[in-house]
Amino acid sequence: MGLISLSNSLNLIRQNIPKLSRGFASQTSVKVPITLHGIDGRYATALFSAASKTNNLNNVESELKQVKTAIKKDAKLNNFLEDPSLNRNQKKLGVQELLKQGKYCDTTKNFFQVLAENGRLNETIKIIDAYTSLMAAHRGEIHVTIITAKELDPKLSDKLKASLSKSKFVKPNQTLRIENK
Repeated sequence: MGLISLSNSLNLIRQNIPKLSRGFASQTSVKVPITLHGIDGRYATALFSAASKTNNLNNVESELKQVKTAIKKDAKLNNFLEDPSLNRNQKKLGVQELLKQGKYCDTTKNFFQVLAENGRLNETIKIIDAYTSLMAAHRGEIHVTIITAKELDPKLSDKLKASLSKSKFVKPNQTLRIENK
């Protein structure tokens, strides 16, 4: 991608974060499937808007999953993101180095630059989880967690899924995802 494209996606992210943090999410032209709150919700929504405008929603989601996996596996990387003693410039340089190691689209690269500039890298996992929730809602997925003393038998789980699928809470164009804990 060229410098113009890189600049455009960075500007989209930067423009959306201040609007959202002031409560003007309705001013963005992208229809966000659910409203999220908190710092992680604002940043995830801004990233969703920027990725949507550049037609990179799924690409950004898969790249964020790669980053999350890397953070979970690498204690040094996790410590780098969480370390409050590093200044924003050091974090920005560290993020640039990290993102050189993989193939990431401009939207993802620029998003992490914005996180570094704003001192929000410590929120990375929460933001990734929030973005994943936005994408699930965008795809029409409804996640249901069922907590039981012991794991449900597959027949009972299927009956429960069929029953819930017919409820008024699940629309015909939505997919039910059940997790048993």
